[in-house]
Amino acid sequence: MNFRRIRTLDLYIIRKFLGTYIFAILLILAITVMFDINEKLDAFLKAPLRETIFDYFVNFLPYFANQFSPLFTFIAVIFFTSKLAGNSEIIAMRASGLSYKRMLVPYMASAAVIALVTFILGAYIIPPANVKRIEFQNTYVKNKRVDYGSNIQIQVAPGQIAYMTRFDNITRTGYKFSLESFKDKKLVSRLTAQTIHYDSVNSWRVTDYMIRDFKGMREYITRGQTLDTIIPIQPSDFLISKNDFEKLTSPELYRYIQQQKERGVANIKGFEIEYERRIAQTAAAFILTLIGMSLSARKVKGGMGLNIGIGLLLSFTYILFSTVTSSFAISGLTSPRVAMWIPNIFFAAIGLFLYHRLSKG
Repeated sequence: MNFRRIRTLDLYIIRKFLGTYIFAILLILAITVMFDINEKLDAFLKAPLRETIFDYFVNFLPYFANQFSPLFTFIAVIFFTSKLAGNSEIIAMRASGLSYKRMLVPYMASAAVIALVTFILGAYIIPPANVKRIEFQNTYVKNKRVDYGSNIQIQVAPGQIAYMTRFDNITRTGYKFSLESFKDKKLVSRLTAQTIHYDSVNSWRVTDYMIRDFKGMREYITRGQTLDTIIPIQPSDFLISKNDFEKLTSPELYRYIQQQKERGVANIKGFEIEYERRIAQTAAAFILTLIGMSLSARKVKGGMGLNIGIGLLLSFTYILFSTVTSSFAISGLTSPRVAMWIPNIFFAAIGLFLYHRLSKG
């Protein structure tokens, strides 16, 4: 078979794959929009139309499409490959000397395009857009912001521990604040204040304060009414809402996780899972493409419907499996990285088995 004909076949398969992928996304998004409008109708009637369209839907649709990109990939592969097989096009390719291994090349090239676009969107473009989407939901649908905290203790820097009995993010005010500084495990300074107010990035104002400095056996006390000071924390470091990780790009997410670990903050599993999920999702495009192609490259008695049914079952199983393994990370049974890669490893084994059976048959 000459090179020119092979290249034509490659472009034909890539065009069919990506075309079906985009069609599947548009079709399912249209259905999703109808269900979403029906579910949130009261909220949409309260919100200004401009905000509903540009703050919510313009940001929600790319977010939804990217979240379920593996599902759309699988559906696209199953659908168009079953159609090729049903029209005996794959038989013709095979008869002309094209092996399944060589046929897999344009499939994987298409999967690489989808994986790259999915990663760039999920890691860099969609998180800033999520800020507006989540703010719209908090304002008009259901407020999931965490605006209050109690008994907050956090390491603001090596050897510095801050504590406040309560923090109100609406007024940006904390109560019964203390900041203790240690050197060689010995307390060297302690700042206490009745209230502390957050002004801007790392800038705080304490009121009715007292500073106790310990130097050897001596203690020096300084009192005052107000004091502007730099404390390297902000409310988002200890008031963590459910979807905060969706607002951060991957580099920001990585820095945030490292910073919070240094501070001893415990409830960052969601951030770690999201960071690992974005990476693992890129591999899912290749794995599900391999499974889809291996399942539907041959004619079957049930036709395209049977292949699509099996494909949907496997894709939803993959999503369910990912949800279950993420709960392992939350409970501490596995690390977030292991939890996010377990479905990929399991389904990669299924894909290799199905491909081996296809190539040997």
